[in-house]
Amino acid sequence: CSSSACLWPVKCVFEFSLAMAEGEGEQLVPSAKRFCSRSQATLHRASTAGSGQPTRVCTFNPESLLDCAAKTVAEKWAFERVEERFERIPEPVQRRIVYWSFPRNEREICMYSSFQYRGDESPTGPVQSASGGGNGGTGSGGGSSGLGSGGASSSSAAGDGLPFRRGIRLLESGCVENVLQVGFHLSGTVTEPATPSEPEMTYKVAISFDRCKITSVTCGCGNKDIFYCAHVVALSLYRIRKPDQVKLRLPISETLFQMNRDQLQKFVQYLITAHHTEVLPTAQKLADEILSSNSEINQVHGAPDPTAGASINDENCWHLDEEQVREQVKQFLSQGGYYGSGKQLNSMFAKVREMLRMRDSNGARMLTLITEQFMADPRLSLWRQQGTGMTDKCRQLWDELGALWVCIVLNPHCKMEEKSCWLRQLRKWSDMDVCPLEDGNYGTELPNITNALPQSSNHSQESLSRPRRTVFTRAIEACDLHWQDSHLQRIISSDFYTSPTYPREGENLLFNTQGLPLWLEHVPTACARVDALRSHGYPKEALRLAVAIINTLRLQQQRQLEIYKHQKKDLLQRGVTTITNLEGWVGHPLDPIGCLFATLTEACKLEDENCMDSSDTGDPKPPVFQHVPVVGCQDGGESYLSLALEVALVGMGQQRVMPEGLYAQDKVCRNEEQIIAHLQELQLEEVLVQTLRKQCILLLEGGPFSGLGEVIHRESVPMH
Repeated sequence: CSSSACLWPVKCVFEFSLAMAEGEGEQLVPSAKRFCSRSQATLHRASTAGSGQPTRVCTFNPESLLDCAAKTVAEKWAFERVEERFERIPEPVQRRIVYWSFPRNEREICMYSSFQYRGDESPTGPVQSASGGGNGGTGSGGGSSGLGSGGASSSSAAGDGLPFRRGIRLLESGCVENVLQVGFHLSGTVTEPATPSEPEMTYKVAISFDRCKITSVTCGCGNKDIFYCAHVVALSLYRIRKPDQVKLRLPISETLFQMNRDQLQKFVQYLITAHHTEVLPTAQKLADEILSSNSEINQVHGAPDPTAGASINDENCWHLDEEQVREQVKQFLSQGGYYGSGKQLNSMFAKVREMLRMRDSNGARMLTLITEQFMADPRLSLWRQQGTGMTDKCRQLWDELGALWVCIVLNPHCKMEEKSCWLRQLRKWSDMDVCPLEDGNYGTELPNITNALPQSSNHSQESLSRPRRTVFTRAIEACDLHWQDSHLQRIISSDFYTSPTYPREGENLLFNTQGLPLWLEHVPTACARVDALRSHGYPKEALRLAVAIINTLRLQQQRQLEIYKHQKKDLLQRGVTTITNLEGWVGHPLDPIGCLFATLTEACKLEDENCMDSSDTGDPKPPVFQHVPVVGCQDGGESYLSLALEVALVGMGQQRVMPEGLYAQDKVCRNEEQIIAHLQELQLEEVLVQTLRKQCILLLEGGPFSGLGEVIHRESVPMH
């Protein structure tokens, strides 16, 4: 076929690849890999077998090159860039780009319509997406059920009030009507059924979108909340699940371009007649300006089109009502002592982590808005003037805020401009007099994030002194860290990275005796990297780095044991020691042990599709774990679950000095209780008992390097 519509996809793919190679296209990590074909199972009678039994075979109906190209362009390029790149775009091509530009993942709709995911709202297989086909861009294959379908109606009533759940019910009840897509604008009506106290109400809903992201929403219900209302959810899910039932038109400017003068005049007059009470003053004002040669409107080429998609220079991100985020955080903070609102603020922090996992730029944006309101809290200056400390609940929220900023700046794929912008903002907040200190306004200063501590208290106290450290100091220091180290890159990119057969000078230090890689970095900092990888949606990479850190801790433990054996006689005679850790891993601001434990157990958790989040039900089910072998480990009996138990015991048994200040000490005890609670969730069986026995022996024989050893430092944290 020689038509332009058939040749355009080839040209588009070439142009798009060229633009990406030149850095013109946005370099993004794909959120999910999708097959470019639709499977159709058919029954085929085998001709070679004499049994005559039908054999089930799978045939594939590949997507057209036009759809493949349109999908990619719709996700990566603003439509304005497409128009600038190509002189003329055939109408069928425009329709497919417009069609594929709407979001395809129901998980993202769920994320923006509720505080947290629920068990029956997360996908159990490939992402549900609208499938292509059909004439005129309406698609075929609609009606495939997506997230929350079926089971949502019969789920616990505790979550029925969530906008996402209500949206599903409205959709399944046939309450969505008059759905029309004009370019990059979707509209429709959603009817709320009558209740004993409320009459039936019909709301007009409008959604603008660009590059598979919803960029603005409007609903007649007047929703004032951070998240989308049920009516926006219902319309969005209708478009995802029933694309073949949506009337699709090109941007209105394209339609107007096809009209002659008489048709344009008739169009305008009919439009004014239909809405004369609303648009007549505006229509007359525009007519006067157009007829005036010196008017501003005549100095600009072309005219705006709200259905033509975003501009090249527009930021491509999901719609987030910044004003509502500010108002809700401000309201939560004003509810005295953070007690009643602590759960809501923690839910907002969880939402930030959820956005980071989806690699959504709104994660950093939302955290910035939250931080601004925290810094504007009038109680900060009041506490400072009175010389009183914060409540524990308040301090915990500030600690989580600081830890989240460390995650943000350690994003392995953030741009240098972004990091520089965050660094300036963090320094601005940190320099404010009311900014809370890292140690809770008490105690000695902790060392820089990039420095490991010496193991001896002979090190002068003056050399440990640092400038004033706030809750943002660690995030500021983390801005100096990078991911370009070749050894680090090999660790996180492969399960089978081992020492080379002929190592170069110094390479032996990077591997243990079994040839497994080590990561020799300040332990809390290394664990902050693990947390960042996990938080930004790289669980496999986080797991690999966690295993390398544990191998490093094992090697460190063995060397400390050897040192103690050489000094044991002398130490036992003297009965005192100067050997100590001034920085404990339990109760540390970056929570290194908790991070490693969560990363490892997450890989072993059996997901229950019917379980509900603890915020919705009063009786959450305890997690169920299974042994998952460590990939690439030479010892086949080792699992991620046994590593999780081992690292928890290493952290709890670490010899460390009791920190100064009541808050820091309470934090250590609270962190210990959290780790113990997590350990109690594990079902001890043979493999875990062997791990427990082995680690307990090492801790008991560890001397002053272990909290359970002999002749430990007199200021050590007691091992309860």
